[in-house]
Amino acid sequence: MSARVRSYAAVDLGASSGRVMVGRVDPDSLELSEAHRFPNRPVRTPEGLRWDVLALYDGVLEGLRAAGRVDSVGIDSWAVDYGLLDADGALLGNPVHYRDARTEGVAEKVWASLPAAELYAATGLQYAPFNTLYQLTAAASTAQLAHARRLLLIPDLLAYWLTGVQGTELTNASTTQLIDPRTRDWAYGVADRLGIDLGLFAPLRGPGDAAGFLTPDVLDATGLTGPVPVTTVGSHDTASAVAAVPATDDRFAYISTGTWSLAGLELTEPVLTEESRAANFTNELGLDGTVRYLRNIMGLWLLQESVRAWGDPDLGGLLLDAAKVPALRSVVDAGDAAFLAPGRMPERIAEACRASGQPVPESPAQITRCILDSLALAHREAVADAERLADRPVDVVHMVGGGTRNALLCQLTADACGLPVVAGPTEASALGNVLVQARADGLVGDLAGMRALLVRTQPLTRYEPRGDTVRWRAARARLAGG
Repeated sequence: MSARVRSYAAVDLGASSGRVMVGRVDPDSLELSEAHRFPNRPVRTPEGLRWDVLALYDGVLEGLRAAGRVDSVGIDSWAVDYGLLDADGALLGNPVHYRDARTEGVAEKVWASLPAAELYAATGLQYAPFNTLYQLTAAASTAQLAHARRLLLIPDLLAYWLTGVQGTELTNASTTQLIDPRTRDWAYGVADRLGIDLGLFAPLRGPGDAAGFLTPDVLDATGLTGPVPVTTVGSHDTASAVAAVPATDDRFAYISTGTWSLAGLELTEPVLTEESRAANFTNELGLDGTVRYLRNIMGLWLLQESVRAWGDPDLGGLLLDAAKVPALRSVVDAGDAAFLAPGRMPERIAEACRASGQPVPESPAQITRCILDSLALAHREAVADAERLADRPVDVVHMVGGGTRNALLCQLTADACGLPVVAGPTEASALGNVLVQARADGLVGDLAGMRALLVRTQPLTRYEPRGDTVRWRAARARLAGG
């Protein structure tokens, strides 16, 4: 590497684990290594399902200690969830997990005041029962919210603890259903009609903005020598992952695949039509004025929960056995909210197949193949629907994230879509996080320049589609009952 090499710590928090990665960047090279990985284990309390955010923060500090000298720190995490602070800036309880049951039936109450079509036209966000707007509505009568003076989304909360500075990062704020994707500012009319106090939120800031410096206490805890800036990145992990899609032109679809699959297109304007709402597409904000037009799919959560129920067997062997199971024997709707909650996943998948009149998968291999076929089918539908609704042709599908380690899923997605799939990078969120920090430092240029560096430096695997898509269309018709 050249003398201009700089080091950046990417704090990347997922639904099941967190890690601190170190990116070493110069204008011609990009290397990523893992400094520290730690579990993210939600806790079920008498009040419901909660995130153990204190353990996450401790993991971040340990990771920064292991990372050694860095020129900047950036933080990304999952979306929608938040912590509440009192007037002294103290946290009012552990943040509620988005899989908690408190939002059941809340959407209907919101729609009684603000119909779903009007809400979509104003915010462009798909219906998901855990959107921050519904969480705040569910919390409206609680003592905790009554005492709150500040709301910080998860990565902003951790940045506040590291720096003492409060802010609300835009790409993550766009998942709250309180942002207007056309103005890239708060949807003031929506908040007014629903009685949501936007004063709870800290000022908006965007990827590349300064977020403060590590405090003296944090420097002592990590052994770092200051000043160490914290740089705002695309703090929604999907925003960082999409920034790390190694595309060479705009005729691509992306699938950020992990616990969730987020499948769609990168656009310059939101799509706010009623047809788009009916198809449950969302318009979230990305880097440089872009819109992440996508559909949420349950993703490898279905397999993760099944593997947990089976006692954590060897995943490699399970995938080899699943590859031998006849294709498309049974499929389920991988976007169905019935699979959102944890527990009994193999039984629920079997019940869904039985209810739709399909063969019922019984063995772990059969259930695994059902899951992977169902995800590939959902990927196909999301890409095709996005092309149609946005009037944007697609020549290639880029899969990024942890799911790219699953070669069977990548190949099935190519087969289902009838398009080549380019898989990688696996650590897309961390790479996108690092590249925004490097850009703020002047080491890389615009989004196209960031992607060109990824193409030059990251291992990518190409999967060509096999056969035609007739059987996939038939599986979709069978699932729809037609």
